[in-house]
Amino acid sequence: MLGASQAERRLLPEGRLAGPMPWVIAIMMFLTALAAAGGLAMGSAANRLGADLGRQVTVQIILADTDQRDREAGAAQQLLSHEDGVISARRLGDQEMQTLLRPWLGDAGLDKDIPLPAMIDIDLTGAGRDRLDQIAGAIRAAAPHARIDDHAGFIAPLVGLIRSLGLLAGGIVVMMAGATAAAVVLAARSALNTHRRTIDVMHMMGATDVQVARLFQRRIALDALFGAMVGLLAAIVVIVVLGRRIGEIGSGLVGSIALPGLAWLVLLCLPLLAGLLALLVARITVQRALGQTL
Repeated sequence: MLGASQAERRLLPEGRLAGPMPWVIAIMMFLTALAAAGGLAMGSAANRLGADLGRQVTVQIILADTDQRDREAGAAQQLLSHEDGVISARRLGDQEMQTLLRPWLGDAGLDKDIPLPAMIDIDLTGAGRDRLDQIAGAIRAAAPHARIDDHAGFIAPLVGLIRSLGLLAGGIVVMMAGATAAAVVLAARSALNTHRRTIDVMHMMGATDVQVARLFQRRIALDALFGAMVGLLAAIVVIVVLGRRIGEIGSGLVGSIALPGLAWLVLLCLPLLAGLLALLVARITVQRALGQTL
């Protein structure tokens, strides 16, 4: 459909860089690619957080008596090592506890005379997650002062927020596609007005509306494809730079926002989709405009 003979190409000059449409499409594709990348990354992060943190539970034993604290921690850890649905139960060492508390207490608050709580990180299977209440009851029976913190409880609002942001990004992509279609409509109508005399001569020679529309849709599709590729390349540069910045933060929650391999494939297909959209919109616009004038 994009093909055209040399004679047809001479009828309409193809100066792809002469008009503003390729650069308008480039800007729209730049914004579309950033929104699509953000939405895909948010969706991937929400799934990852829900799967990983949703199955993690922390047991805390806060006692001033370090001997009793250690006894209860040992009993809880021993129980968990034989409990069905528990992948692992690891007690954090004093050095790890100090690392966790240092941002809140500072070095001055980490005095050796101040007792640190015992903390046990638990990884559960899906079946273990379903019977968390039973596991928690067994832990409290073995360690009466134990407090169970379910990560899914406080991570659920965050996952919901991330999913909402992903849906918002998807909405932006849809709106940008509509804006791209509108730009193509304007470009097609402008091209029709510019080449009105040429079109009249073609009609007098027996050319049909479909043949005339083929000339315009080919040129506009190539313009859109060129602009979309420029916009995508600029967006990829920004995405790579932002990805490196996020990686430097080192935070578990922020670091989970990353583009999976399939997302990159989707981004690479965006220019082709933009070209096909421009082709279809230009064809419909030109045929309708020609039908109204005849």
